[in-house]
Amino acid sequence: MSTPKPPKKLSPGEEAFALHCRAEKLTYERESLFYVGRMWRFDFTFPAIKLAVEIEGGIWNSGAHTRGKHFESDCLKYNSAVKMGWRVLRYSTEMVMAGTAINDVLEILGRPAL
Repeated sequence: MSTPKPPKKLSPGEEAFALHCRAEKLTYERESLFYVGRMWRFDFTFPAIKLAVEIEGGIWNSGAHTRGKHFESDCLKYNSAVKMGWRVLRYSTEMVMAGTAINDVLEILGRPAL
């Protein structure tokens, strides 16, 4: 019997976005698998409306998402998601902290922005 993997530690941007969602009483899923063949997941999803939110870390310190191979992998992931009918919103930690991410989600949901 294998031991289940502990949940991934949230980045500061992910922690903040989760807090914003809870404050707005939004129902969301975390680390939601959307493409089984590639085991691709989104940081946050609102499955009823096929809306995904990705918080991109390490953009100022040459993190993985800004390097060639990983960047191309992200392109494949996001393009595949769009072809499957998902709307994908991408944010930096700074954008989350400024309220841009939650305000965009609220706008899409037809709720007043903060």
